[in-house]
Amino acid sequence: MRNELPLTVIGNLVDDPELRFTSAGVAVARFTVASTPRTFDRETGAWRDGEPTFLDCSCWRQLAENVAGSLSKGARVVAAGRLRTDRWESPEGEKRQRMVLDVDDVGASMTFATVTITRTARAVPPRETAPDDPWATASPVRPAAPVGDADQEGPASEEPAF
Repeated sequence: MRNELPLTVIGNLVDDPELRFTSAGVAVARFTVASTPRTFDRETGAWRDGEPTFLDCSCWRQLAENVAGSLSKGARVVAAGRLRTDRWESPEGEKRQRMVLDVDDVGASMTFATVTITRTARAVPPRETAPDDPWATASPVRPAAPVGDADQEGPASEEPAF
């Protein structure tokens, strides 16, 4: 969409992802990523941690189920998505807001860890085809060339029947 702010954040999960399902049965996972900048202090010769930034994230459908089944608290992740602002009013009447990353893709960071990838099976609904469609399914056997076509140099002696 237009005017959306794409963002990629690298950080650690603050807690295990929380997986829920909508009333329609759609999976949604919510998690928080903490990103802490580090700077090198030349005077002391040591690294110093800066102030952490906590970013609420949400993802949907199969991605949500994969995140909940694969990631846990402390995991270092790379999350990419679109930044948006949630606005609401508290029960006391105060207007509130927070930044949320609608995650399109997330993966484990391999800077300090190794990862084993397991592909998930995708449930693909069968396509409806016409019963008389000869091209609807592929045959495992290649059809033989019609007799006389392969060794004929010139045009066919008979007119093709259409």
